[in-house]
Amino acid sequence: MEEILRIENIEKYYGSRSSLTKALDLVSFSVDKGEFVAIMGASGSGKTTLLNCISTIDKVTSGHIFIGGEDITKLKGNDLNRFRREELGFIFQDFNLLDTMTAYENIALALSIKGVGVAGIDSKIKETANSLGIEEVLNKYPYQMSGGQKQRVAAARAIITEPKLVLADEPTGALDSRSSKMLLESFKFMNESIPATILMVTHDAFTASYAKRVIFIKDGKIFNEIIRADKSRKEFFNEILDVISLLGGDASDAL
Repeated sequence: MEEILRIENIEKYYGSRSSLTKALDLVSFSVDKGEFVAIMGASGSGKTTLLNCISTIDKVTSGHIFIGGEDITKLKGNDLNRFRREELGFIFQDFNLLDTMTAYENIALALSIKGVGVAGIDSKIKETANSLGIEEVLNKYPYQMSGGQKQRVAAARAIITEPKLVLADEPTGALDSRSSKMLLESFKFMNESIPATILMVTHDAFTASYAKRVIFIKDGKIFNEIIRADKSRKEFFNEILDVISLLGGDASDAL
């Protein structure tokens, strides 16, 4: 199996010498091509810091992060911008769509930035929109769409450039239960059919149950890891809740 992401002993400190906070403590794991991995942890556990370091938004204090074999901790300036643009896809909790552009234009922008010619953009957008069930909103502006529709447009924008890794930060956090389920079914399709490699941070056990593997973070360290394998999603959901209880919380703690 091809390795897409490798995290090697990363540490992240915040603050000054007189008041240091260790957000990540020698975290190591890997993600193979075609995996769908969720990261869970209590508020302040380090899960968002971890995602920010992988997404190149933040820099590690020590250790290495390899994506597609390239050590992104060594990239700077234009090389870092190029890597972020060409190799990563992003799905945020607040959608991050441009309000002055239609869904079609928001998705097309990702292809234009990557240098895809006009002739290839239209067919690619329509194919992706069809697979995610958003054909009817392509000519609408974000304010004319539901939260679920906006998030599926954001998902289309993230995968249309065929990045090595799709990073999702609390993608269902602003959605109702129906929209969340529709989005997660889209993630499942993206992962199984494209196949997109997805790394998702979530506080929600139901959302995490759609992943194939869940990594739990506690106090900046990996606390536990579970794999779905042949379990039903309901069985996996219950297993996730069991680990949450070991973390010192319960299903209502919004891990």
